[in-house]
Amino acid sequence: MVSVDQVLATIEKPGGEAGRHIVIAMSGGVDSSVTAALYAARGYDVTGVTMQLYDHGEAGIRAKSCCAGRDIMDARNVAADLGIAHYVVDYERRFRAAVMEDFARSYRRGETPVPCIRCNETVKFTDLVRFARDLGAGALATGHYVQRKPRRRGSAIYQGAETGRDQSYFLFSITRAQLEFVRFPLGGLTKNETRALAQELGLSVAAKPDSQDICFVPGGDYKEVVRDLAAQGEAPGEIMHTDGRVLGVHDGISGFTIGQRRGLGVAVGDPLYVIEIEARTNRVLVGPREELRTGMVYLRDLNWLGDTPLEEMPDEPMLLKVRIRSTRAPQPAALIRKSGETIIHLQNSEYGVSPGQACVFYSGKTGALRMLGGGWIARTGEFGADDPVPAA
Repeated sequence: MVSVDQVLATIEKPGGEAGRHIVIAMSGGVDSSVTAALYAARGYDVTGVTMQLYDHGEAGIRAKSCCAGRDIMDARNVAADLGIAHYVVDYERRFRAAVMEDFARSYRRGETPVPCIRCNETVKFTDLVRFARDLGAGALATGHYVQRKPRRRGSAIYQGAETGRDQSYFLFSITRAQLEFVRFPLGGLTKNETRALAQELGLSVAAKPDSQDICFVPGGDYKEVVRDLAAQGEAPGEIMHTDGRVLGVHDGISGFTIGQRRGLGVAVGDPLYVIEIEARTNRVLVGPREELRTGMVYLRDLNWLGDTPLEEMPDEPMLLKVRIRSTRAPQPAALIRKSGETIIHLQNSEYGVSPGQACVFYSGKTGALRMLGGGWIARTGEFGADDPVPAA
């Protein structure tokens, strides 16, 4: 098992590129607490900052939430034990507008949002980075399980050493300037190693459970949250089979996601899945699983972190690996720029891919893969006669 001294040796000495003053994003959990303790032990002038993102009453006492009442107290207590300065910044209004309301609007458009990515690209790596700079810090450190490594044209992000904990998918939209400012000291560790370090460092949160739910969705019931956040109620619509049969009605498209099987409220004998959600017609299309098959993904709002700018690269298919959802390993694909669109051709079809999700790019063959950015899924399709599946 790795020791504190071994991990400290991997952290740059104070006074170098990051200077002496560093801000730690402290959520009150074990990862960010260990991060703060490591930099304090390394000799940095450490300031802990905790973001208050919402206050939903019961959220303050839920064991698997984050950024709520109990977590703020835990972060404050850890900071006091370490003897470091600690601030709580109120980002509730910003978080509600940029993350929570975006979450509701996305479902109302028939999409499947990823709020953790929105939180990272707005509140954490825009607002919090700005706050850290205002404090005069030379860097911001977080407890994310990714690895930051120097490259010829600046820093790059690689998967965390424990692939089951890797969080690079959620950081695809980080900018190059943000990446130069942020540090990820836990990327080379496993979660068990981090907890062992917390014990060795004597942190009070060493045995604290991980947060698992979307932080602002109590008990995982996103439908209730969407209803509460929406400015107006939803209209009912048809549940239609892809063969044209109307099978029933629903009371709002936000209650459905692409690939959903249970809770459809209709039955025809064979298993049915949500194949498409038509926001314009307020219609939910259902059908057999095979109709969920996706071979092509069309992207918007691309973020590219490769060494060479995308516009300077040859206008031909680029072989890489992509991750359509955080729980899936990267899969071989080709990135194609065609008629102003960015298209991902998957070597092996995926099932249940939804607009609103992220498609994240990777390169490499073994070990921790490099994350090259990604984009938001605008629409999907299957291969046509003129669309050959890319070679591995």
